[in-house]
Amino acid sequence: MLFMVRWSISPQQRNSAIERFLKTGGAPPAGVSMLGRWHAVGGSSGVGIAEASDPVAIQKWVLEWSDLMNMEVHAALTDEQVAPLLAAAVGKQ
Repeated sequence: MLFMVRWSISPQQRNSAIERFLKTGGAPPAGVSMLGRWHAVGGSSGVGIAEASDPVAIQKWVLEWSDLMNMEVHAALTDEQVAPLLAAAVGKQ
């Protein structure tokens, strides 16, 4: 299952978040594969796409960082997965 992960870091937590990222590489826990991660230019936010078969692993990852940043997670679908659903929704299956 794919997950979109968005994060934002407050100015008060910026240096602590940078230090942890440099120490850990921001690696997710076992059971989560990071497919890509992008950081906003000039900001303290970003987005990543991760894959996990169990959302518990995603929750573990969020808890590892939630003391330093806000994280928003949404299950995601690819174009190939969502296209038949969209077609059915407008009666064009």
